[in-house]
Amino acid sequence: MAAIAIGPGFVAKGTLNLTTSWGVAMAGPSKSWLAMTVSLGLLALPGCVGASDGQAATEENGAAVVTIAPQPLRTTESAAPPRAESFADFIDGVRADALAAGVKPATLDAALAGVTHIDRVIELDRKQPEFSLSFSTYLDRIVTPARVAEGKRKLEENRDLLAAIERRYGVQPRFIVALWGIETGFGRNTGGMSVVSSLATLAYDGRRSAYFRTELMQALTILDQGHIAPSAMVGSWAGAMGQCQFMPSTFVKFAVDWDGDGRRDIWRNQGDALASAANYLSSEGWIGDQTWGRAVDVPEGLSAELTGVDKTRTLAEWSRLGIHAADGKPLPQRDIRASLIRAEQGKGQPFLVYDNFRTIMKWNRSTFFALAVGHLADRIGDR
Repeated sequence: MAAIAIGPGFVAKGTLNLTTSWGVAMAGPSKSWLAMTVSLGLLALPGCVGASDGQAATEENGAAVVTIAPQPLRTTESAAPPRAESFADFIDGVRADALAAGVKPATLDAALAGVTHIDRVIELDRKQPEFSLSFSTYLDRIVTPARVAEGKRKLEENRDLLAAIERRYGVQPRFIVALWGIETGFGRNTGGMSVVSSLATLAYDGRRSAYFRTELMQALTILDQGHIAPSAMVGSWAGAMGQCQFMPSTFVKFAVDWDGDGRRDIWRNQGDALASAANYLSSEGWIGDQTWGRAVDVPEGLSAELTGVDKTRTLAEWSRLGIHAADGKPLPQRDIRASLIRAEQGKGQPFLVYDNFRTIMKWNRSTFFALAVGHLADRIGDR
């Protein structure tokens, strides 16, 4: 069973019975996160990242939507070690470290004045529901007709912006829009919890304090640089922020000031948010003249030893092994290396996936998620 952590999002609650190439589902643009968003139209469950506690129910075109919010992958469920210091003393220590790192006193006064320990964050982190979805069910709930239609509208509405972003970063617009739609419902569901308070709570909790303390320090640096006001720095309960759901460390590395106003505002500035997503993909190895992969048919008896995202052959080699596109057409005659995978260990629809698929998996290391992004991008782009 793969634990869901969030985000390129970063990341989220719940365990999902998903199969990944490594046996784990984690990582987002913090890249120790899994930004996994699941539409559960048939389940009466709460859960929208945009909600104040990361779990409020919403509706999208009449269907309930549940977003699995960010959460770090855990190797154990052990309780946090007892804290000798109070939360107030802990915050004093954070303040001292931030001052030593060069964060201005005025920034810390504003950012930490209202910081609180949020019991709900710990509750969400520790009490994560479990459920299972087959890949076909998952795909049906992510790549919905409503999401495809809205994605097409967003692609058209932002055509000039996305074309300019593609020229700079070499990422095709349909993939940017697909990630945007899956991560936050095209910017609607970005989270409503104080990022500083959420990260402080998780850092104080003790189980993964080093990781979250680092993220908290990065969040304070972002505030010190003036990209967003403390009151506006909101996100998921695990600290994932903005329309692309970056953790603070990912923001520091990849966020972009697209319009040149001096701020990297991935919360409210659409250009900044979409360019930041493209910059992430580009920096992680995106190839602008390739797609993600394709569904294929394989001959009976093909060795399972050939399957795996880490095993590559050229398309010509796969063709000689009897593999062709699922629509019956031959594979493209291009010098591309591809991996043969199945969404669910050893069964289900086979796919040949390319380097861009592996890049999507750096955003979120779930095979299901990466395949959903590819399928949604294809539908949005009429491919």
